[in-house]
Amino acid sequence: MTLPRKALVCVDDTPYYHVTSRCVRRSFLCGVDHASGKDYSHRRLFIEQRIHLLSSLFALDIAAYAVMANHLHLVVKLSPDVANDWSDREVLERWTSLFKGPFLVQQYLKGVELPAPEQQVLNEIISIYRQRLANLGWFMKCLNEPIARMANKEDGCRGHFWEARYCSQALLSEEALLSCMAYVDLNPVRAAIAPIPE
Repeated sequence: MTLPRKALVCVDDTPYYHVTSRCVRRSFLCGVDHASGKDYSHRRLFIEQRIHLLSSLFALDIAAYAVMANHLHLVVKLSPDVANDWSDREVLERWTSLFKGPFLVQQYLKGVELPAPEQQVLNEIISIYRQRLANLGWFMKCLNEPIARMANKEDGCRGHFWEARYCSQALLSEEALLSCMAYVDLNPVRAAIAPIPE
């Protein structure tokens, strides 16, 4: 029986994870599709920019990443304690960089003084956003969903772009972390996408 991801991702055991997402229906994430002749190389920059943007907003660090022809690799370090140090305003500003947010959040960010009951609701919203900004699942949702929407729009189709939500593997030791980072860095070289890791 499979376990939910919240049972698989435990920062108390390890903060480091190797995460992968793979495309379905032989779709191309980046590069030239030799079967159709289409060039999807322009997506690589968008994906890399998205990874950097999200890592600046979420309470995690990117140790390594590789964007391949039909999948991507990330080695991430989760740092939920960092999110606990953010002020309420900083949490809301980070979240609203990605999502619009409800009316109460918009009012608070404009400097409107909220009555006590609305402030209590806002505090609950901030607590939820703080947890989400430290969550690997939300990070991957914010990464994969825009990529899927863009790719489906370009391909003129609907439905799933990703094979599954994502796969994550805990890296339980320094040796595992270093070998995984080397694997991710050398993946484009092995696939002949790049001549050298740099």
